[in-house]
Amino acid sequence: MCIAIITTEHPQYPLIILNNRDEYLHRPTQEATWWPEPDSQVLGGYDLHRPVHGTWLGVTRQGRVAVLTNFRVENEDIIQGARSRGLIPNAWLKSDPKAKESTEQFAKRLVEKDGVRGVGGFSLLYGLAQDVVRGQNKGLAIVSNSTPDVEGLIHVAGNSNETHALSNAAYGDRSWPKVVNGEKWTKAAIEASVEQNETREKLLERLLGVLSIDTMPRQKENEEWDMYLNQLRHSIFVPAIGRDHLEEMKMPAHQVGDIVKHRAIDATTGCYGTQKQIIIMVDKDGTMFYTERTLFDADAKPIEKGKGDRSFEFQIEGW
Repeated sequence: MCIAIITTEHPQYPLIILNNRDEYLHRPTQEATWWPEPDSQVLGGYDLHRPVHGTWLGVTRQGRVAVLTNFRVENEDIIQGARSRGLIPNAWLKSDPKAKESTEQFAKRLVEKDGVRGVGGFSLLYGLAQDVVRGQNKGLAIVSNSTPDVEGLIHVAGNSNETHALSNAAYGDRSWPKVVNGEKWTKAAIEASVEQNETREKLLERLLGVLSIDTMPRQKENEEWDMYLNQLRHSIFVPAIGRDHLEEMKMPAHQVGDIVKHRAIDATTGCYGTQKQIIIMVDKDGTMFYTERTLFDADAKPIEKGKGDRSFEFQIEGW
């Protein structure tokens, strides 16, 4: 039940993206890093459970951004499809930087060339930071399993003073409290930060605070697990749930690295919650700031606040 919030409300940082990655806490994940060759232009974390090493969020030195959320479809296995959903953002991020593929060209390639066949339901927010910051009324695009063709692309963040949230339902579905609240609380946080002329560090902490708001109803006695999971739509932050089940299964710690895919039998069961929080900010001069906060270690144990933080700063190429 991840959430992505994109906003163009801040005058100094015309593009800000907030993201919570909600996942089974034993699912092994690479911390944010510059990817190895031949994809060294990509910055982000990636999955270590499936050998394709897909991602849910990443950026590139050339200004590409991509955020994936699973789309809950009735009677669908939301954990794994025949192909990893993480391949979808990978396809955008790993594209040849010299090719200068547009968001429309990518959507055409994805939709018309079987790019989504065999993949579980998803929504992908993607595009170029330049198209947002420079105010070209283009913004970022959203493509999903239900996108019929390139003309069906949804565009957001093409103008200043916009805030949009996307979770595990169709974009525009206002029945999800975490989506509505995410937009409201992000707008309020930025307004307060601008009014107080806060530093970037203060703004960052304020935005991480938005991602940490817990309004998750607690599980009732005798409430079935599958029914309780429906409550995930209420809260931006998901506290670690299912710990009793975790203890019963005596799930082992996972080794880090490729070998984990042979040992992570229980990587998609057990304890579930907000595993990582990410803030991306791009200023008017084309500098991108990327912060990732990891909240749990490989044993699903909480990490002391700030001890799991990783930060990156770079100038977008060709700005």
